[in-house]
Amino acid sequence: MSAEPRVLAVDRGNSKTDLALLDAGGALLALVRGGGSSPHQLGIDGSVELLATLVQDVVARAGAASFDPPLAAAAHVLLAGADLPEERAALNHAIGRRGWSERLVVDTDTVALLRTGTDRGWGVVVVCGHGINCLGLAPDGREARFLSLGEISGDWGGGGDVGRAALAAAARSADRRGPRTALQDAVAAHFGMTDPLDVSRAIHLGQLPPARLGELAPVVLALSEEDPVAGGIVRRLADEVIAFARGALSRLDMTAMDPDVVLGGRLLRAVSPGVVEQIARGIAQLAPDAHVAVSPSEPIVGAALLGLDVLGADARAHGRARAELDAADQVGVTLVSPSGLSGS
Repeated sequence: MSAEPRVLAVDRGNSKTDLALLDAGGALLALVRGGGSSPHQLGIDGSVELLATLVQDVVARAGAASFDPPLAAAAHVLLAGADLPEERAALNHAIGRRGWSERLVVDTDTVALLRTGTDRGWGVVVVCGHGINCLGLAPDGREARFLSLGEISGDWGGGGDVGRAALAAAARSADRRGPRTALQDAVAAHFGMTDPLDVSRAIHLGQLPPARLGELAPVVLALSEEDPVAGGIVRRLADEVIAFARGALSRLDMTAMDPDVVLGGRLLRAVSPGVVEQIARGIAQLAPDAHVAVSPSEPIVGAALLGLDVLGADARAHGRARAELDAADQVGVTLVSPSGLSGS
């Protein structure tokens, strides 16, 4: 192991993978971003190979041409979609064989987002990105998890769901089956078309990937305060978030406590303060002392903080890690520490 312990933090979403290397004081040595590395799309081996490429990239950017494993004392690899225990076990085995760290944790991105929003070590997080998911952690260590497999496990509320609802409403507006909505023109215009039914036709004919419907979520949010139909879609989203949070709180017997409830993911970070207030009111009906707040940072920050927790880092190190990773995300560039990577 290197003389100075390091933290390897990974946040893998459906469309991008962030990988950061930090020292024990919370300094960001390097941050790299790659494409989506979902094992559902690439398989376990393909997903780990993409991570391996990013590990080599972060090492090079941090100032070392090579390293002798382990690269880090602690690694948290937190992946959207790793929701089933057998999936996490398979990924843990495949990643563990690479020898990147002495201590490895493979889990879902909900774990990272909960850590970004609270230092208490317990609470509830609901995340809305491409899909929707929730995690509850009780003070005694008990967990409430959800399958988060989409429609087959009763889920609605990710960006894809909101986008499909927008297209459906726009189509029904266009053919007069439903109420008139500004989504009729906005949905078509987003894809450079004049009629939302042309969007439906393009998807059916394979000319437009269905995954692109997730692009419509910001369109819905932008219209939600002036268009009743778009507003109804957002109200449904809020109701689903409330249902997840209340389910976790009930299962963990935390309704009489004062849990932090963290809202994360690009969709919930983009909703208006009024929607956050609506969610808070719905949760308060079951848990009056709950504290609802939107996560202030991206999941990569939570992954890094969890690694620093393992090393017993102090508040100053945690604050530095959050500040430097937040700054890197805002600037949109890869940061490299001038001091580089210490030798192994």
